[in-house]
Amino acid sequence: MKPSLGAITREVPASFTRALAMTPAPIDVALAREQHAAYRAALAACGVEVEVVAADEDCPDCCFVEDTAVIVGDRALITRPGAPSRRGETPAIADALRAYVQLVEMTEPATLDGGDCMRVGDTIYVGRSARTNAAGIARLAEVFGKVVAIDMPPHVLHLKCVCSPLDDERILLADESIPASCFDAAIVRVPAGETYAANAVAIGRQVIVADGFPWTRDAIENAGFTPHLVPTSEVRKADGSLTCQSLIVGRSLRDRAG
Repeated sequence: MKPSLGAITREVPASFTRALAMTPAPIDVALAREQHAAYRAALAACGVEVEVVAADEDCPDCCFVEDTAVIVGDRALITRPGAPSRRGETPAIADALRAYVQLVEMTEPATLDGGDCMRVGDTIYVGRSARTNAAGIARLAEVFGKVVAIDMPPHVLHLKCVCSPLDDERILLADESIPASCFDAAIVRVPAGETYAANAVAIGRQVIVADGFPWTRDAIENAGFTPHLVPTSEVRKADGSLTCQSLIVGRSLRDRAG
């Protein structure tokens, strides 16, 4: 069966050992690459065609492609990441996306990380965080319409560190993170002890979820989804998770935009 969706991913560079992290820890690059391959295999198992962009050794965080763009339908807003060291990541991703969606730019002084953006139905929830400022949120709203801004607690890097969409009506949300009342969505609870697993990639009835979090796996199954477990030990050391490793486009990568 021909894939109906595509995903842009990016290789893990050798410089990943210098990726940004709130609490730095030694990263095994070889293992990170193995885990990235497992992640891509999970995307393929969910019916997604995967494109891999070459790594840039000058950009240690470049495998976290989600922060470089926000895609809704046939448009992609190329972001201006909040960390200055990450702004060199966007041109290669813009080049990869150009064949499939219309590109829209973001300029100074706006900053926005895609990991702060979560679309549920026709609403984009966006975290007002250390990486995403008011001008970035305003530009997001200008491009896509309905945006709901949520202030991030000091210890939360990105909105999707504590939540992620399952479909147009339901989200995973970690307990003791952001009040459920912030969202016009049904909540599938993730216990505070498994907060990391609240970041998952849902594709139809399939959900890619971090391995090692049994309560969250069971909650996903009980909500009617099929979980695909993948290892995340090395990206976690760089404050990364699952959604940040891909950009999903609403067409197979073979179906280029006209």
